[in-house]
Amino acid sequence: MKKENLHQPFEISFNEHNESLLTEHEHTFFELVYILTGTGIQWINNNMFPYHDGHLFLITPNDSHSFEIHTTTKFINIKFNDIYIHSAIFGSENIQRLEFILQHANHQPGCILRNKVDKLLVKPMIEAIIREYVNRNLYSKEIITQLINTIIIVVARNIAMFLPQQVDECSDDKSLDILQYIQANIYQTGKIRAKEISQHFGISESYLGRYIKKHTNETMQQYILSYKLKLVESRLLHSQMRISEIAEELGFTDESHLSKFFKKYKGCSPSSFRKSNNMLETDVSCYLPKKEIPDNQTLSGIFLNYSFDFQ
Repeated sequence: MKKENLHQPFEISFNEHNESLLTEHEHTFFELVYILTGTGIQWINNNMFPYHDGHLFLITPNDSHSFEIHTTTKFINIKFNDIYIHSAIFGSENIQRLEFILQHANHQPGCILRNKVDKLLVKPMIEAIIREYVNRNLYSKEIITQLINTIIIVVARNIAMFLPQQVDECSDDKSLDILQYIQANIYQTGKIRAKEISQHFGISESYLGRYIKKHTNETMQQYILSYKLKLVESRLLHSQMRISEIAEELGFTDESHLSKFFKKYKGCSPSSFRKSNNMLETDVSCYLPKKEIPDNQTLSGIFLNYSFDFQ
């Protein structure tokens, strides 16, 4: 599978496509993809999600993704890597927490903006970025950088809303490291046993259990099961994977084991859950009403597959 690299800390590109980008690929960097106009399907880690204008997607390092385009789509792609996150822009005290929050979105399909207020906040910032780039006025570069930084923080806030109750900006660095390790290795059951995790971080198993409980208000096993349950739901809603394939991917003994686990926590079987939810239902809650950008004729010409960076 093709793997893309980013050779500068930060890059923005504007692209228009009328043919599907079906070649799956991975990144070594983070990417925010904003849909200015158009419709289609986003594929990510074997999950599918219908997109339309106003959707914002976060692609994290090593996510496998592509786009199936139904109508001509204008994308704005914002790429950044760890070097950018570790710059002074976000403040040294926030870097590790920001990194953890962004990584927490890994494996998740769909629009990253879940807070209604933030959905209304992001679109005018995207439009302002386009205008600043086209006009190239004094301090345009600095203004664009500040707007992008604000969007990244807004994205982090939307992810943080769905972190475990006790994990927030006040959680210390080691607890975030441990949770990030669990998420990164969620498909490898052998690596997320208490013995393996305690050895990896150089702490005792008993201390590990108390530490996780203190910072997440869940036992480690509860946290792992809750995270797996979320991934199972995601696969059922946004992929065509068979239940047996989901079971194998997430380390369940077999389909029966997964079904019992799912029914215990959700009150219904995986197949019933899938049938009761329309996999291709549009996420209208993430829809932003159409609003013409001033001087639209001037702006329409910029979607020609190019990019610029902020080195």
